[in-house]
Amino acid sequence: MRVEVLTKPGCHLCEVAVEVVGSVCAEVGVEWAERDISADPALLRDYAEQIPVTFVDGRRHDFWRVDPVRLREALTR
Repeated sequence: MRVEVLTKPGCHLCEVAVEVVGSVCAEVGVEWAERDISADPALLRDYAEQIPVTFVDGRRHDFWRVDPVRLREALTR
């Protein structure tokens, strides 16, 4: 299982999402990565208004805010 968080610089919600994802993933032993969309024009076009966006195994899980309970449930199914 893998988690990816799409972020961009200067995004306060992104900072919060990274903290939540990092904490939950460490707790359940799942790898995760942060990806800056500002370096990719296609991602910036598709997700600029939704960031942070969280993906679990390539599927969109959450955007704007990460619910730690919901993420934990998705990662422990």
